[in-house]
Amino acid sequence: MRVLCLGATGRLGQILRRAWRDDPRLAPLWHGRRAQPGAGLLRFDILSDTAALHDAAQRADVVLCLAGVTPSSDAALSLNRDLALAVQAAAGARPLLLASSAAVYGRAEGLCQEEARVRPVAPYGRAKIDMEEAVLARGGRVTCLRIGNIAGADQILGRVTSCTPITLDRFADGRTPVRSYIGPATLAAQLADLCLAAGRGTALPPVLNVTAPGAVEMGALLDAVPYPWQPRPAPAEAIARVVLDTRRLEQLLTLDPATGTPERLVAEWRADRERAGQDQ
Repeated sequence: MRVLCLGATGRLGQILRRAWRDDPRLAPLWHGRRAQPGAGLLRFDILSDTAALHDAAQRADVVLCLAGVTPSSDAALSLNRDLALAVQAAAGARPLLLASSAAVYGRAEGLCQEEARVRPVAPYGRAKIDMEEAVLARGGRVTCLRIGNIAGADQILGRVTSCTPITLDRFADGRTPVRSYIGPATLAAQLADLCLAAGRGTALPPVLNVTAPGAVEMGALLDAVPYPWQPRPAPAEAIARVVLDTRRLEQLLTLDPATGTPERLVAEWRADRERAGQDQ
């Protein structure tokens, strides 16, 4: 299956490039705006070089868009909407899988279901909702993937390698923040299976949570490393729990409960780090 992966130089794209090289089912076309030696990337700017974007999409069976603006970027978060609309136009009738984020749920109460009302509190979450609403209003074969925390690309394990002291909010019940997490290998496998399903004609839902089953307390994740951390009283604005409902995903894929445990998440993170080091 020919999959055009846009934004393959970001953290998620690099995870996929390492994992998908061993998947004979896939023939990825990797795209990046910046050069990376030996990466074999298609290089163009999505917004300014629409001809190159359309040409790349014509070569694919499925388009997976990971490109976007994050809070750490100097660019306006509203560009997420512009990028998505440009990619959607180029994809045409092809299935488009568009990376969104669990950040859209914000203070959503209970289990975060795709059809439930979202309550984003941060500008990034609001920008991702604007993006989703724009592409879904246009219609077509588009699926917005609300991806949970990725082990190693998050604010917890992602800081371990820098030896930065970590402080976690502790709530009145004694727990640290609880989140939906997914390991690099599991995420790569889920995205591969979703691309293959879409390319074979399976109708994917317009919005889909993508994560490992279950939920993880951040303190337990650091304990599994192990890595020292300090608690602090959670401020009033802190969000105690963001757990994604995976029932819709389970209708499409077989999920292994073990992939959502702290031990498995840490193991996948370490394996991906080791692979990244071998590539350097």
